[in-house]
Amino acid sequence: MRTYLDFEKPVAELESKVAELRALAEDGESGVSISEEITKLEQKAEAALEATYAKLTPWQKTQVARHPDRPHFLDFVNRLIDDFTPLAGDRYFGEDSAIIGGPGRFDDRVVMVIGHEKGSDTQARVKHNFGMARPEGYRKAVRLMEMADKFSMPVITLIDTAGAYPGIGAEERGQAEAIARSIDCCLSLGVPIISVVIGEGGSGGAIAIATANRVLMLEHAIYTVASPEAAASILWHDSSRAKDAATSMKITASDLKAFGVIDEIIPEPVGGAHREPEKTIDDTGAAIKRALEEFDGMESAEIRRLRQDKFMAIGRNL
Repeated sequence: MRTYLDFEKPVAELESKVAELRALAEDGESGVSISEEITKLEQKAEAALEATYAKLTPWQKTQVARHPDRPHFLDFVNRLIDDFTPLAGDRYFGEDSAIIGGPGRFDDRVVMVIGHEKGSDTQARVKHNFGMARPEGYRKAVRLMEMADKFSMPVITLIDTAGAYPGIGAEERGQAEAIARSIDCCLSLGVPIISVVIGEGGSGGAIAIATANRVLMLEHAIYTVASPEAAASILWHDSSRAKDAATSMKITASDLKAFGVIDEIIPEPVGGAHREPEKTIDDTGAAIKRALEEFDGMESAEIRRLRQDKFMAIGRNL
C-alpha cells in the first residue's frame, strides 16, 4: 500500500475511491459500467496531486525527502552501476554500514561510488544506523576516495543522511576529525567528484562526502546545516518548532540553487521520487553523466583548482 503524508490526505481520499471503484468494476458487482466515473476521479486525483506539489512548503519538502518509500543509495546503485563491488572497513577500527562504497561501472566508465544508505525496512534501518555514519564510515570514504585518485576513477557520491551519528562512542573515536579529514580529502582529489543529494543532506555528515566539483540535488530533497528539529532545539529550545526552522533556514533545492550552494536541480515526478523511483533514478543518472562529461580531458590540477574555487566562492555575492 502507498504511504501518504499528512498534507496528501485529499489526494489519498480520491485515490482510495478510485481503487474501490476499480475493485467493483473487476468484480462486476455494480452491474453497470463505471469506467467513466473512474476516469473522472483519476483526473481529479492527478490534478489535486499536481496542485499540492506545486506549492510545497519547506517543511512539506522535508517530509517528502524523508518519505519511507523514497529510493535510497542501493536503489540507485542497483539501477545505474554495473559490477558494483562494495569495499568494507576503514583499516583503523572497523566497518560502518551507514556509508557504502566501492568501484563499479557507470556509463562505460570505471567509477568509485560512495553514499549513505538509510535502509528500506526496520531491520535494514537498524543495520545501516538510519544513514548516520560513525567516524569509521568517513575514514572508509577517505580510503576509497584516495584509491579512486590513485587509479584515476571519477567519484560519485549520493547523499542521504540526517547527519553524522552523535553517540558517545563516535565522539570518542574522533567524529569531527574524521569529517574534517574527509572534506580535506574531497578538496585534494585530482579526479572529478559529482555529488547528488537524493534525500536529506544533513550537516557535516553530508558535506563530508559532498565537497564536489558539481553538487546536484533532487527537486524535493533538502540540504541543511542542521536538521529542522535540531535547529529548533538550538534556537528556541523547542523541537516542535521544526516547521519554523525549516522555513527560516532556506533548505530547499530552489533556495540553495539561488545561493550557489548547488549547481543543478533534478526534477522529480509529480508526487515525489517515491511515486516513480525508476524514472527518478534514470533522470539522476543522466544528470550525473552530463556533469562528468564536463571534466573529460581536463588535467588533475585544473579539476582540483575548480573545486576549491567553487567552495571558496560560496557566499561572496550574497
